[in-house]
Amino acid sequence: MTHALLPVIMAGGSGTRLWPLSRALYPKQFLVLQGTQSLFQQAHLRLQSLAADDIAVGKPCIVGNEEHRFLVLDQLRELKGEPSSLLLEPVGRNTAPAVTLAALQATAEGADPILVVTPADQTVTNERAFTQAVQTAVRAAAEGDIVILGITPDRPETGFGYIRTSDADAVGVRGVDAFVEKPDLEKAKAYVADGGYFWNSGMFVMRASRWLAALGHFRPDILAATQASFAARGTDAQFVRPGKAEFAAVPSESVDYAVMEQCPSHPEAGFKVRMVPLDAGWSDLGAWDAVWQVSERDANGNAAQGDALFQSSTNTLVHATSRLVAAVGLDNVVVVETPDAVLVADRNSSQDVKKIVATLEKQSRSEGTLHRRVHRPWGWYDSIDMGPRFQVKRIMVKPKASLSLQMHHHRAEHWIVVSGTAEVTNGDQVLLLGENQSTYIPLGTVHRLVNPGAIPLEIIEVQSGSYLGEDDIVRFQDNYGRSA
Repeated sequence: MTHALLPVIMAGGSGTRLWPLSRALYPKQFLVLQGTQSLFQQAHLRLQSLAADDIAVGKPCIVGNEEHRFLVLDQLRELKGEPSSLLLEPVGRNTAPAVTLAALQATAEGADPILVVTPADQTVTNERAFTQAVQTAVRAAAEGDIVILGITPDRPETGFGYIRTSDADAVGVRGVDAFVEKPDLEKAKAYVADGGYFWNSGMFVMRASRWLAALGHFRPDILAATQASFAARGTDAQFVRPGKAEFAAVPSESVDYAVMEQCPSHPEAGFKVRMVPLDAGWSDLGAWDAVWQVSERDANGNAAQGDALFQSSTNTLVHATSRLVAAVGLDNVVVVETPDAVLVADRNSSQDVKKIVATLEKQSRSEGTLHRRVHRPWGWYDSIDMGPRFQVKRIMVKPKASLSLQMHHHRAEHWIVVSGTAEVTNGDQVLLLGENQSTYIPLGTVHRLVNPGAIPLEIIEVQSGSYLGEDDIVRFQDNYGRSA
């Protein structure tokens, strides 16, 4: 018998503890922290590798944020992949409603696949062990069980919840006796010594119908509210948008609290939870210390990404994105450099980086939300200089992509083509500009920038005027469903 498997990638996190590399509009799941692929791309490839003679893997269902939708599509296209659907949460409501949206989408046409639910921001180093463990979980879920992946602990960790298990069956699937909250250090040491405790990975495997039945039993309020939001959904190609007002009314709850922890506590309900151990070099990369732990290190324990030099330093992580970073006399330190912000932290305090992000939000500073290079569905722009009444941007437009037809009330713009070909609407004129050619867009003139070519278009834009904010845009026509 062939089991139909639907990968469900939860891609809605914010990753505040990996600031300044992770920002609200470009969070950690879309970052390349090692190698050449983002964490989201790694998750997609891992799930596609689950195919076997008895397991058919479908296109992934992605649950994410409206503001990240084009990042998801771009990163899948780089892998020559595409989603079966992209469910766009209008507001965050934790993982239980997100999984429920995926289950409702999966069963909307009468199918009942096995869902493999995974966060988009984890990493593993042993792909083969991961594949074998999840395939075992899929086969167990086909029998009607809810299956969780439990991480074999290699240290007494106080930052994770634990799963208390009973004896394994012939294929290594364990019973689940209880879910345990994050312990103190002494309890964590006892759990590791016991051998029957595993870290909760946040990865679940179950039939879509089984999840809906369990949620309906333990939290019928969440199920009913999510069903109402799904019924009010709108669709746009692969984008599925649940009803905004209805989804805002959904109670916010995690998968663990809503269902997983309830099942072993209420065996009479008939929802059995089992666990497959996963010993595959797993990390949730929850903070910069975790990044250091999974990074390749030199003889002094130092790890580097980008242009970095170490002198008399030990056990230190340097992540440089735009310039040389030199570390002298440091021990147990994290240094993360980006064009507009630098983090220096004790590695043991890296969990507290999220407090810096909270401060940035309170002060309404953009460094918590945006990078200097801002990604858009048509490409990106980089604000390379600014001053009173002027701003200079470097702009890249993807092949065959275009910006909206727009105008500005408070600024004029000069465009100089650096590479590629630009088709420019400038008032009543349509111009074709090549390298080293330029045009001037007067204040109040309707204009558009298009890349008609097969290679990326790069221009330098010089803005001048009394107000240069991104909200000074009046859009008349847009390919990406934006009105402002």
